[in-house]
Amino acid sequence: MSKVALTYRFTFPDSQERAFELEMDRDTAELSPPQVAEPPAWTALAFNQCTGCPFNAAEKPHCPAALQLAGVIDGFTDIVSYDKVRVTVESEERQVVATLAAQQALASLMGLIMASSGCPRTAVFRPMARFHLPFSSESETAYRVASMYLLAQHYAAREGGAADFVLADLERVYHGVHAVNRGMAQRLRAASRQDAIVNAVVLLDVYSSLVPAAIHDILDEIKPAFAALLAAK
Repeated sequence: MSKVALTYRFTFPDSQERAFELEMDRDTAELSPPQVAEPPAWTALAFNQCTGCPFNAAEKPHCPAALQLAGVIDGFTDIVSYDKVRVTVESEERQVVATLAAQQALASLMGLIMASSGCPRTAVFRPMARFHLPFSSESETAYRVASMYLLAQHYAAREGGAADFVLADLERVYHGVHAVNRGMAQRLRAASRQDAIVNAVVLLDVYSSLVPAAIHDILDEIKPAFAALLAAK
């Protein structure tokens, strides 16, 4: 089973460093099981369980996304949202370096983890996790979301199913993610003494609300770049 390795390296204001090494399946884009000997209480499935979660505590005692995030929480319990951190993201293809607010850096890492965690509600974003682009702009995010969604419609059509090429159902995809973000924020309020962790999830939720609402406007803005492709039809 082939794996894809991703590393997030954080340098904090006091010059301390912390690295988070992730490994996901190259085909499914699911993270390897977390090594958590004693899962914290806030990872229990029944603790602020997300609305619409398909799991039950008898069969799955812990939230898969919370388990994957547990190791990240330990490294940021004393970081404030607006603290500037230097982040280096290393993958097989490239290295991306940025200096930005802790909540922004964490939102990128946590979004990647939650998409690949094994949570069935966030699994729709595994294609974006598999081809991760950290710290993408609003336009880049809209382009990637639309590309991901339309490629899924291509696969559906090729297999004889119905296809939504006008993004009519995109908001429904984001609705499930919104419920997970809200539930996770409640969990993390019990896990962190500072606000960077919770605000990172809030920031993810803002993105999940804005993208489906604004995606057509954003795609209209970049439409001129497609002139040659449109003319070739």
